[in-house]
Amino acid sequence: MESDEQLYPIAVLIDELKSDDVNLRLNAIHRLSTIALALGPERARDELIPFLQDSLDDEDEVLMALAEELSSPFVDYLGGPPFAHLLLGPLENLAAVEETVVREKATDSITKIAEVLSQPQVEEHYIPLLRRLSGGDWFTSRTSATALFSAIYEKAQPATQDDLRKMFSQLCNDDTPMVRRAAARDLGPFAKKLSKELVVSDIIPLYRRLSSDDQDSVRLLTVQDLIAIAEVLENEETKNYLLPSIRNAVIDKSWRVRYMVADHFVKLAAAVGEEIVRDELVMAFVHLLKDNEAEVRTAGAGQVPGFANLIDQDIILARLMPCVRDLASDSSQHVRAALATQISGLAPLLGKEPTIEHLLPLFLQLLKDDFPDVRLNIISKLEQVNEVIGIDLLSQSLLPAIVELAEDKQWRVRQAIIEYIPLLGNQLGVQFFDEQLSNLCMSWLGDTVFSIREAATVNLKKLTDVFGVEWARQTIIPKVLQMGSHPNYLYRMTTIFAITTMAPSLNTGAIADNVIDTVAQMVDDPIPNIRFNVAKAFEVLASVLNQTAQGKELIQQRIVPGLEKLKDDTDADVRFFAQKALDSLQGR
Repeated sequence: MESDEQLYPIAVLIDELKSDDVNLRLNAIHRLSTIALALGPERARDELIPFLQDSLDDEDEVLMALAEELSSPFVDYLGGPPFAHLLLGPLENLAAVEETVVREKATDSITKIAEVLSQPQVEEHYIPLLRRLSGGDWFTSRTSATALFSAIYEKAQPATQDDLRKMFSQLCNDDTPMVRRAAARDLGPFAKKLSKELVVSDIIPLYRRLSSDDQDSVRLLTVQDLIAIAEVLENEETKNYLLPSIRNAVIDKSWRVRYMVADHFVKLAAAVGEEIVRDELVMAFVHLLKDNEAEVRTAGAGQVPGFANLIDQDIILARLMPCVRDLASDSSQHVRAALATQISGLAPLLGKEPTIEHLLPLFLQLLKDDFPDVRLNIISKLEQVNEVIGIDLLSQSLLPAIVELAEDKQWRVRQAIIEYIPLLGNQLGVQFFDEQLSNLCMSWLGDTVFSIREAATVNLKKLTDVFGVEWARQTIIPKVLQMGSHPNYLYRMTTIFAITTMAPSLNTGAIADNVIDTVAQMVDDPIPNIRFNVAKAFEVLASVLNQTAQGKELIQQRIVPGLEKLKDDTDADVRFFAQKALDSLQGR
């Protein structure tokens, strides 16, 4: 006879799953593996799984958590792979519910469990499940079924494989658009499990039917099927069987279908082979880049360097560059922004002279664009251009645009360019930075907007990480410390903020040089806000100095006396932060 202690886990689970509190039920589901472990494999199989199968009437959130829990790792709690098929029962129920995210999670778990099933388990348990879902009265089960074929096709017997292809064919011809949409989504993965002969005889007719469906939501999903099928076939076979479909997709009446073609164009071109790319896809791509819908042109702009990599330079110059020039002047800012992100990728493909002749004028044009994102996207991807044409030519066009962005009347634009400065410094080198950008970075420290001043201090830390502490000692730190004696308290405050932010990137030598003296002098500042920030700065500096013997000596000579003085300050906040810093030092 079983003790109350042995019965406890399942009893608690039943109580929690019947609770009115959703969070309690969710908590019970998330503890299923612990409960299964407590029960042991036999009782988990005999009691837990049947209970879960019979108690699936619940909130979508709870059902989704259950579908996630009953995945392949749970197999171990049932006694290993020989019992993995027991999880298919509850998951089959979940795969037929109304809520899409629950069904998707359930089918994901089923396909993961399929990996550990033996061939007898597949034939005896998985195939019947697939038949029930595929023939379900309600469309939800049939939409789930389409995702389950590819996982076990190779494990099935030849006669069963024939049935599987017939079942999938029926789903592709289903009366319900949602089922055909699911079939279109899963046709490509299923095709990759079949021999080339079966792809030609069985899959291509299904693809053609779906790609000419009256619902554009079905047709758009067949673009990825087209790529999957082309990857299975030889190039000549692709030309014979798929070329009309490719042409139709490029000129589809629905912009959403054309968008999908444009968005996947490089993958499609890579799959179909060089001859089709040269003879058909170059003009097809030009057609998409000139599409009357901005969304399609945006997607196409994102594919420009990837597609250009598959064709000869003379074709790039003759066919693609006129389209690129048009996109740089496109009426849609989103198209121009997408092009700005990608256009630098053309430079390595064209080489120095064509880049200077054809691309540089477009860079200049985009750097002057009214839309800040266009300008920022160009600036963020300059490394490839720099490698091709050199810093001298690049800087002549780049610097005015950076200065213009740095002084933009919208503070968010100024903040965005600040965040790109370390990247630019890394791309363009320390000499360019010192000559052209150093003063700009210092000017941001005096900006009227606090967020800009704060971003500027973080920028200095990142630049120190890029160029090194020695560079910071020579170039940045002296200019920061000069502001420590400025009549305007905001400048003095910025000095303290900058020192505190940069400190973790500095070493004892850099701090000992001048930094510690400047901070110590500000102990007597008339503004309480500055004095309590001095206390905070002392605490951060001490954490860096504490790593060396010289640093420990500096702490005792300069930092501790300053904090002792601030500890007796007339302002309560100053006293608080000074005491906090002293306590931190004593803790060390």
